[in-house]
Amino acid sequence: MECKFRDCRSKFASAQFTVCCCVIFFFLLPVNEAWKQSKPRLKFSYKDTLMNGSGNPFQGSAESSSFQSLLIDEERGKLLVGAKDLIYILNLENLNKEPKKIYWPAAKERVELCKQTGKKETECANFIRLLHNFNRTHVYACGTGAFQPICGYIDLGPPTEELSSKIDLKTPEPGTLKCPYDPIQPFTSALIDEYLYAGTSSDFLGRDTALFRSPIHHLENQYIRTEHNNPLWLSDPKFIGMYPISDTSDEDDDKIYIFLRETALDTTSPEKAIYSRVARVCKKDIGGQRSLINKWTTFLKARLICSVPGPEGYQTYFDELQDVFLFNTNDDKVPVVYGVFTSSSSVFSGSAVCAYSLADIRAVFNGPFTHKDSPDRHWVEYQGKIPYPRPGTCPSKAFDSTIETTKDFSDDVISFIKNHPMMYKAVYPINKRPVFIQVNGGYRITQIVVDRVNAKDGQYAVLFLGTDVGTVIKALSVPKDNLNAEEVVLEELQVFEEPTPILTMEISSKQTDQTSRYKVWRSNNSVLGSGGQCKERAN
Repeated sequence: MECKFRDCRSKFASAQFTVCCCVIFFFLLPVNEAWKQSKPRLKFSYKDTLMNGSGNPFQGSAESSSFQSLLIDEERGKLLVGAKDLIYILNLENLNKEPKKIYWPAAKERVELCKQTGKKETECANFIRLLHNFNRTHVYACGTGAFQPICGYIDLGPPTEELSSKIDLKTPEPGTLKCPYDPIQPFTSALIDEYLYAGTSSDFLGRDTALFRSPIHHLENQYIRTEHNNPLWLSDPKFIGMYPISDTSDEDDDKIYIFLRETALDTTSPEKAIYSRVARVCKKDIGGQRSLINKWTTFLKARLICSVPGPEGYQTYFDELQDVFLFNTNDDKVPVVYGVFTSSSSVFSGSAVCAYSLADIRAVFNGPFTHKDSPDRHWVEYQGKIPYPRPGTCPSKAFDSTIETTKDFSDDVISFIKNHPMMYKAVYPINKRPVFIQVNGGYRITQIVVDRVNAKDGQYAVLFLGTDVGTVIKALSVPKDNLNAEEVVLEELQVFEEPTPILTMEISSKQTDQTSRYKVWRSNNSVLGSGGQCKERAN
């Protein structure tokens, strides 16, 4: 299919920016018109996607098609797909070209024991839920192991040599604290400096869900976690994503930012409410000396607000975070966080995308803590004395030579953060409003990746939004002034033949040409790769 470019009659036209689509405009209007929405004029069906060569589907094989995880290997041009009892290694240019398989089933005795405990037969398998690059030759993988998680290494060999594909089972590692027992439990992880950070359950029944850090070398036993059975820290959490971010030039100050949703304790509503959170810990946190032993001593969290302002201060909230994407700017210390939220309202069904400045997130973590004197009191701003160093501060010789590790924190600091992990102020999105809204559209947005395009007047973020009916919405959000943005809906693509939820979206860090990046969409039974045949370009 030949791309025919049209001028966009908006700010893009003055920037000499053209796109391969017909576009319509949707403005973030005053609140009495906020729910007026336009639909994209350009739509691609699943058949269109295949015919024009912009989509390359992979359906798996007879052995397995229950896809669980994705990993793009840029250097080799490969895509690793974790499935039930095996891992596929696919060619990025053609997912169906000589796919390799690594079989990794759970032990037979483990499968039988799983079934005897009352689990469904379909659940008693090794679902590969975690794939991370370990080094240039190995990938670290973890699976549910028929409700007994296990981890291992895939030896791919040097990138310059012919690809090998063998799983190292000579030194398998227990996967507890690293991988869920359950194949469908919400889960996120990050492999950083040979430590695995994971938001997952630590037990068979899934009752103890926490934030863990575990060494991936099985000879080491030290781990760090959030405190047991303390709803002030976590209350039935569902982990969404996590990222390492350098807050300052001092490496000792590096932190891990974690995004989740949980049952809210800090609500005035008598009914159960779900709030979205951003949390953070210091990367070099090693726990306390006398209290919070093997527990985080720097764990803090704050509420993420995604809402539409209304008259007289009324807000329409989208409370349930579904996915996050860290969009790097020219300064790697101030990325923009994009989050997809859905409404928990019984009145309407809606989704929204909000963008957050990391500077605003940091400001909330540097602000007041929240406090509650007793169960029958309201949550208020903490007005008492804050111990030194301020709770949540990372130990650093540059900051204070007497505090080299978190074990040097005073009892006052440890006690304070144990009882005051939550910030009083919430984090609001840029311009105090979403950059994209969809209400009563017959679907919910659940996934997001963000690409960038260049124009003469700067860079623009392109949103790729996955839905629970197997479509992808492609849109742009362009700042107009300090309070408003212009939303440009470019196209809607049906990326899966059946209306099945998109569960994962990945985008390559390298461009296939001047403007396009490789993207992958995953449902439970299909994977589709897209190099973007019709692409944005800057003239």
